[in-house]
Amino acid sequence: MIHRVETEIGGKTLILETGRMARQADGAVLVQYGESVVLVTAVASKVPKALSFLPLSVDYQEKAFSAGKIPGGFFKREGRLGEKEILTSRLIDRPIRPLLPDHWFFETQIIATVLSSDKGGVTDILGIIGASSALTISDIPFDGPLAGIRVGRVEGQFVANPSSETLEESDLDIVVVGTEDAVMMVESGSDELSEAIILDAIQFGHDVVRQIITLQLELQSKAGKEKREKPVVERDEVLAAAVDAEISAKIREAVCIPNKAERQEKLNQILDDKISQVDADDVTQVKEIKTIFHDLERREVRQMILDKGVRVDGRGTSDIRSITCDVGFLPRTHGSALFTRGETQSLAVLTLGTSDDEQRIDALEGETKKSFMLHYNFPAFSVGETRPMRGPGRREIGHGALAERALRPVIPSKEDFPYTLRIVSEILESNGSSSMATVCGGTLAMMDAGVPIKKPVAGIAMGLIKEGDRFQVLSDILGVEDHLGDMDFKVTGTADGITALQMDIKIGGITTALMKQALEQAKEGRLHILGKMDEALKVPREDISTYAPRIITIKVKPDKVREVIGPGGKVIRGIIEETGVKINIDDAGVVNVASVDEAAMKKAVDLINAIVEEVEVGKVYHGKVVRIMDFGAFVEIRRGTDGLVHISQLANHRVKNVRDEVSEGDEFDVKVLEVDRQGKIRLSRKELLPKETEAEKVPEPAK
Repeated sequence: MIHRVETEIGGKTLILETGRMARQADGAVLVQYGESVVLVTAVASKVPKALSFLPLSVDYQEKAFSAGKIPGGFFKREGRLGEKEILTSRLIDRPIRPLLPDHWFFETQIIATVLSSDKGGVTDILGIIGASSALTISDIPFDGPLAGIRVGRVEGQFVANPSSETLEESDLDIVVVGTEDAVMMVESGSDELSEAIILDAIQFGHDVVRQIITLQLELQSKAGKEKREKPVVERDEVLAAAVDAEISAKIREAVCIPNKAERQEKLNQILDDKISQVDADDVTQVKEIKTIFHDLERREVRQMILDKGVRVDGRGTSDIRSITCDVGFLPRTHGSALFTRGETQSLAVLTLGTSDDEQRIDALEGETKKSFMLHYNFPAFSVGETRPMRGPGRREIGHGALAERALRPVIPSKEDFPYTLRIVSEILESNGSSSMATVCGGTLAMMDAGVPIKKPVAGIAMGLIKEGDRFQVLSDILGVEDHLGDMDFKVTGTADGITALQMDIKIGGITTALMKQALEQAKEGRLHILGKMDEALKVPREDISTYAPRIITIKVKPDKVREVIGPGGKVIRGIIEETGVKINIDDAGVVNVASVDEAAMKKAVDLINAIVEEVEVGKVYHGKVVRIMDFGAFVEIRRGTDGLVHISQLANHRVKNVRDEVSEGDEFDVKVLEVDRQGKIRLSRKELLPKETEAEKVPEPAK
């Protein structure tokens, strides 16, 4: 039986439907908004795995047919997930994961498939709504529903689910995901907006979220299945009490060791000593001891923060770790910076390229070009581990996208700085906030390269420890505080406002008041970090690296573009081959000439200027014969431009045969006699020759 519910959101109808498609899934919902349609399914295995973590996988996939397209490439079919699909998969996964039960070891898979796209840019939001809806009507235990909404801001007014065109005019792009009672996740980019505006946007979004949750509950009332029982784990309270009494004091002492490696080594020793006291073949008891140990470590860390306001490395709740910044120390790179905060270190390197280096993106919304890229790498040695070298994982792609979004608002326009920019962040050490270290290092690398960014950007990761009504907001969190805490709230911005946010909650959500405190505390930390960066490099360097390509921009008339390119690209290819430069030209007449060789670049510019220069009547040009006809010779007076020297204008005497006077390849000066309305040029060689005497004149042939 087909069940369908709908409501109005942002001027369009949101429809949730189940019972027509994918009926063998535990839950399947078709979500439609405008002409965009996404099918989301949820399935959980019936038999649990022997695991100690939640086996949840989320995949969002875009089908090319949804936008009336055929995939590019040799195979002409969809392949591995692209970057946007991976980022959207993470966007769906992150708020759902905390709402599945503890000890849920049944493999659970959510698949969101875009079936129709009106290129409005909302299919990621439909994926979030569909995932929650599918889980809500399924038999899978789920502490939802939740919902998501994208919020824009145009001329000071918030807009729900803005179109792609509207987003281009917006100074805010924020995704808000929440339950009925609290916000679970925030993901945003903004143009230096204040904390107050961001909070208002989150509140606006949460109000819409509640409306969508009501719709999901209506669908559940019509088509919802009976839920499976949540897992109940029997705990050996006698063993837990004994382990607590024996090692809690040791753990309390160990978690106060400031150095990450030493602290972990001590904790591992305490655990190994305890496990050595029991039968190693008793897998159940060993697993139970490990669980008890983790719970005790979590309790001791959290109690120390809540009771004393002291963290594992001895800092107060709002203290920032020590910061050092080194810039310009890699001699052959275009810009480099080493940003170190405590035991987290990012090596950021900036490379300048031309428009040839832009990334071309073929998405459902159409083909675009990307001239600013940030790539984040997290090698195993950064945390003292070993693992096979592979391509970037989902986490690396997500962290890189966040840092890129944070820096994009301060990147100069192509008119002011016509370069393609690529930042690579190599994480050399990690103990929390490596993505925020990437933002700081990326800023310094661009400044070191001479990129005229609008303002420096810094980032900070905030945490939360909450037990009932007691809580502490933490600035610049460590890895252990992220792991054992309740929130990971990353905030980036300039001294004047926020450029990006990413908030993930591991509990049932947080209130607006708590979020406000976290933002205010983050601002204090951000300003402190910007001050430390300012000590290393106050403003961008005045000139770019000698190893970076210089780019000169020339503006030519649009009707001259064809002359610069030449037939089949002959003219522009000739200039490139002769000078070795890179040349890019668009239909509007903007020509970018790039080279590390200043002399070659100047020569190319001179050649282009000569082509686009208007031919002046009466002016003398040095030309080359390129073609001979019976009625005269065509002489190229500049690359790609030629004119006719009529047979009567070749010499002072009467010329019977053009080839008797000139040959192809001959060079001589000519004078412009006329440029007609069609642009045809009439030249004269005769005008520049000395007058012949009577003796020099060639006699007329006898009749």
